[in-house]
Amino acid sequence: MTGVLPSQRIRAMIAAGEIAVIPAVIPAQIQPASLDLRLGTVAYRVRASFLAGTGRTVAERIVEFEMHRVDLTAGAVLEKGCVYVVPLMESLALPATVQAVANAKSSTGRLDLLTRTITDGGTEFDRIPAGYNGPLWAEICPRSFSVLARSGMRLNQIRFREGHAVLSDDALRALHASQPLVSGQAVIADGLGFSVDLSPATGDLVGYRAKPHTGVIDLDRIGHYAPTEYWETVHTNEGRIILDPGAFYILVSRESVTIPADHAAEMAPYLAMVGEFRVHYAGFFDPGFGLADAGGQGSRGVLEVRCHEAPFVLEHGQIVGRLVYEMMTEVPDQLYGRDIASNYQGQGLKLSKHFKQA
Repeated sequence: MTGVLPSQRIRAMIAAGEIAVIPAVIPAQIQPASLDLRLGTVAYRVRASFLAGTGRTVAERIVEFEMHRVDLTAGAVLEKGCVYVVPLMESLALPATVQAVANAKSSTGRLDLLTRTITDGGTEFDRIPAGYNGPLWAEICPRSFSVLARSGMRLNQIRFREGHAVLSDDALRALHASQPLVSGQAVIADGLGFSVDLSPATGDLVGYRAKPHTGVIDLDRIGHYAPTEYWETVHTNEGRIILDPGAFYILVSRESVTIPADHAAEMAPYLAMVGEFRVHYAGFFDPGFGLADAGGQGSRGVLEVRCHEAPFVLEHGQIVGRLVYEMMTEVPDQLYGRDIASNYQGQGLKLSKHFKQA
C-alpha cells in the first residue's frame, strides 16, 4: 500500500526489529502517524553543523569536529548559539520499500530550538532513504534560549511511508470539496496555502517576540515559566508588523486547519520570493488535528517566523506557508486530540507548553 504508516504499523515495525529501541519504547512515543525519538546519554559539542556524506558515518565526522562532551544523564545546559550532536536511543533497519522523514516536534520549534536528524551516509537533513540500516543522531542548536536537556527527552519525531503519498493539487481540491480542510477560501498550489493573522477579532495582540537575554528553560517543566520573562508581546491595529532581522516571532495562521483521520500533513515553506523571512516548518500535523470528532473545530497553525537580512513588512492575510497533505495507508488506531494527550488541539495563538497561559 502507498502512504504514511499509522501508529499500529509503527508498533509492528518495533516488534519486527525494523525500529530498534533501547531501552524499550514507551507508549507516549507513538503518535498517530509518527514516532517520537529520544535523546541518548551524551551530547557532543561540535564546531559546526555537518552531514556525514556518502560512505561516511556520523561517528567518524564527530571525531573531526568534536570540542567536548556533555553528560545528559542527570541533565545539562545546551547553550544558545552552540551546535550539539546527540545519539538517539532509536535506530533503524528499514525494509527496502519504507523510507522515513524526521522533523522537530511542535514544542521544540516554538522554542526556536533547531533540531534535525542526521544519519550515516546522509546527504540531507531529516531524510532517511528506503532500506536504511543504522543509527540515528539529533543535531541540536538552541537559537533563542539556552535549554536544560536530559537523556530520554523527545525533541524530534520520525514518520514512515511507503511509495509516493503526497496528494496532487487536484486530489487536494477533491478532498477539500468532500471534507473542508480550511476555513475560508482554500488556496491550493503545491499544497494548501495558509496566511498570517495580523487583525484579530478582539484586541490587538498578534504575536510574541523572543527576548535576547533570558534564563535557561528546563524542557521537562510544563506550564512553569512566565511568558513575560522570555517574550515581548507584539501588538498592531494596522494589520501589519515589521519583522526585525535575526528576531524570532510566534504568530498564528488566519485559517483554521483540519487533518482528516485518513490523512497526515507537513508544514513546508511557501516561496522564497515572497520575502526575506522564513516560517519554520517544525512539525507534522497528525490525523485528527482540528477534526471535530477528535475534540477540535479546526485548529490554527502556529507560525515560527525568523526574518533574515533586511527588515520586512508582514501584512494581514499574506500567504506565508503551505501544508502538504499525504495519504495514510490506513486510519490510525489513535487520533490526535481524541485518543492521546494533545497540547495544541483547538489552539489559537499559543506559546510552547513550557509557559504559563498568558
